Amino acid sequence: MSKTEALPLYERKHLKNTIPRLIELTILFLCFSLLGYRLLHLKNHGFIWLVALLCESWFTFIWILVVNIKWNPIAIKTYPERLLQRNLELPPLDMFVTTADPVLEPPIITVNTVISLLSMDYPANKLACYLSDDAASPLTYFCLVEASEFAKLWIPFCKKYNVPVRAPFRYFSDQSLFTGNSSSEFQEDWNIMKDEYRRLCQKIEEAAQKSVPCELTGDFAAFVDIDRRSHPTIIKVISENKEGLPDGLPPIVYISREKRPNHAHHFKAGAMNVLARVSGVMTNAPFMLNVDCDMFANNPQVVLHAMCLLLGVKDETDCGFVQFPQQFYDGLKDDPFGNQMVVMTKYLGRGLAGHQGQLYGGTGCFHRRKIIYGSSPEDKSGHGKMNIGDLEKTFGKSTKFNKFVAQALSSSSRTAESPESISKSIDEACQVASCGYEYGTAWGKEVNEPAILIPISIFVIFNTYCVSEYIQTNQSIKSWWNNHRMARIIAMTAWLCGFLSVIFKILRLSETVFEVTKKEQSSSIEDSDKKPGRFTFDNSPVFVPGTIILMVNLIALGIGFWSFIQRSGGQIAWGIGELACSIWVVLCFWAFLKGLFEKGKYGIPSSTVYKSAALVFVFVQIYRSS
Repeated sequence: MSKTEALPLYERKHLKNTIPRLIELTILFLCFSLLGYRLLHLKNHGFIWLVALLCESWFTFIWILVVNIKWNPIAIKTYPERLLQRNLELPPLDMFVTTADPVLEPPIITVNTVISLLSMDYPANKLACYLSDDAASPLTYFCLVEASEFAKLWIPFCKKYNVPVRAPFRYFSDQSLFTGNSSSEFQEDWNIMKDEYRRLCQKIEEAAQKSVPCELTGDFAAFVDIDRRSHPTIIKVISENKEGLPDGLPPIVYISREKRPNHAHHFKAGAMNVLARVSGVMTNAPFMLNVDCDMFANNPQVVLHAMCLLLGVKDETDCGFVQFPQQFYDGLKDDPFGNQMVVMTKYLGRGLAGHQGQLYGGTGCFHRRKIIYGSSPEDKSGHGKMNIGDLEKTFGKSTKFNKFVAQALSSSSRTAESPESISKSIDEACQVASCGYEYGTAWGKEVNEPAILIPISIFVIFNTYCVSEYIQTNQSIKSWWNNHRMARIIAMTAWLCGFLSVIFKILRLSETVFEVTKKEQSSSIEDSDKKPGRFTFDNSPVFVPGTIILMVNLIALGIGFWSFIQRSGGQIAWGIGELACSIWVVLCFWAFLKGLFEKGKYGIPSSTVYKSAALVFVFVQIYRSS
């Protein structure tokens, strides 16, 4: 090994933190002192001190977390020049950009994000850019095609003059980014590129003002009569770089996954799953980068910096992903909305680096493909030895996709083999992008997750312990069940109304009134013949919350079973846990369910049913729009 190859690709530097530690511990000591003071004198003061104690306790808890995070800050320095000096072939990278609405997310913003990624300092034959359009918009596709033509001019310009920021709108709007090159050749090229970018913006603006950006023929025929909520898969290969030129235009692929009203699409998470599968059958790069459509690469060497971490570790299991912090430009002075996250990134971010590293931020993150496929850090052998049946059960029925999944899981990130052709993989890509592909597989579900055992254990242990208490006091299991369901009902009805009543009294909106509860008494033979213990209802608002809870869970069960009937193969979209919880709630509120079908005093009044149904409708609409 040469001296250059022996040098590390990155270094972790422990930052001195003595004075900040002393200050943080002093604050923590004062917090505990204040809590002690509150507790010692609580009985001599009223409700206000109790509220203050609760707030200060919560602050103390948060401060304990902050102190732990910031205790051991780490600064990481990468050396991309060392990576380039090593005699190794750089690994491929698939880049994902997600957009969902051409109105809320203007295409010119998305275009700048894509262009900045295409023009980074990395071999073009090692990059591939996938744009996921959840709106199935011909405008977005049109803009992406136009952006690819502009990128053919923009990329050579950036490489030739080492442009510091590769997003055109940022480069041409910030005079500080002007390189200062005074040569006539640069000035001429700069003016040409600025004019080309102006033309691109004008084309996009004109297209956005039309109901349809262009004639929906040829490559645009797939967008005829398209419904963004229900449409087949649309995959278009805009650029392929068949020659494999390192300085050419990287492959660009437009994807609009299949959507159907009776299939949950899981928003951005679902789009990311489709991007992982489609790229898996088209390019199958061992690393993936996901970026929101309103972001851009502000450092042209960002991929090299990421590779220093991903390739510089002694073992792949030491680094699953690399998260870059978001940086915001042209923000308001003094950050009045508190959304710039400068201090949090610098201090909490470095503190997290001293533990296991940054948290996944949803954008600006480089992933190992095998980690996304579910490879555990402790899994040294990899999933590549899985048989065909296991692969299909986990990853779906696509033979070609499973072939590359097995390869990605079993091979090194530097030796992963890519599919032979992008354009020849469109049919397979459409299959894995279909909305029904995930059902019956591990896609869309949590893979490598033992934490689910915690709530299950609590549920089982708690109820078993309660049943044993009833048995030890010579009471029946039915007695336990009645007490259990009544505890749920009372908490959701009487206690909730009591809580709201106290809040209204504190706010002086109403006075608490003591009402004598009506006592039931059998006054006739007809009444005495009926079974005792039945619920009676009246127009009191106390019954509204319980009716709402029952209706919501009934709707959830109805939607679940309807989707089960509608889907081929009898595959259920929700999990066993969701099914069990909804059934358990319905059983607890069984008296309310019977009340929906009874009449008289044993039936829930129609006014209560209407109020509850209206609130349930509002709740469902809020959920659907969220």
